[in-house]
Amino acid sequence: MHIEKDLVAAAATPLVLGILAEGESYGYAILKRVTDMSGGRLQWTDGMLYPLLHRLERLGYVSSAWGSSDTGRRRKHYAITPTGREVLVERQAQWAVVAAALQQVWHSVQTPPAVAEGWA
Repeated sequence: MHIEKDLVAAAATPLVLGILAEGESYGYAILKRVTDMSGGRLQWTDGMLYPLLHRLERLGYVSSAWGSSDTGRRRKHYAITPTGREVLVERQAQWAVVAAALQQVWHSVQTPPAVAEGWA
């Protein structure tokens, strides 16, 4: 299934903040988590993730620090900040409103309209 670019972009910030709310992580692990959570339907690239992480860092939503992997390779670890947690709560509320509205619309579209008495 192809997911439109604008929908992926709209969901990117809350997804990354939500992943980091579970604990600090690094780029590859975030990419893998997104793929796993979506059942493989969202497959982000480095070219999408790292500019987002840098923007979130500039906004003060995430912080980063260099660390080492088990193999000794250096990699940047990202963590959500208190400001990022506030933004995540706000985005969760926004998405809840959007999801509820979509559910109502989809439910009304799937339910055939009632036939007025005498018109059948």
